[in-house]
Amino acid sequence: MENTTISIVNTIGDVYGVEAEDGQKVFELIVKAFKDNKKVNLSFQNIEMLTTAFLNTAVGQLYKDFSEDYIRENLKVSEISDSGKVALKRVVETAKLYYKDPEALQRSIDEITED
Repeated sequence: MENTTISIVNTIGDVYGVEAEDGQKVFELIVKAFKDNKKVNLSFQNIEMLTTAFLNTAVGQLYKDFSEDYIRENLKVSEISDSGKVALKRVVETAKLYYKDPEALQRSIDEITED
């Protein structure tokens, strides 16, 4: 399987990964690479700020279409800050729970907001 590197800075044209729309650009490149049977190195080099909105869109929604095992095998991240690692881990854990049973998570949210 061929490898490819996706540079976040080059993809979004900014050092701030904050907008969900920019995350969508990254997501679409990852999906295209996966469909072309490529392993992806997602490079966060020179990224100065990340938000969970960006990471949810770029990485979290991968769990809707691909298994956890497939993502673990075919997606690596590099040059990510310590705070970025923490945010990404949180996004991934939430995405795995959500896409495992989206209705259960929504019921929990509804119950909490009704109280």
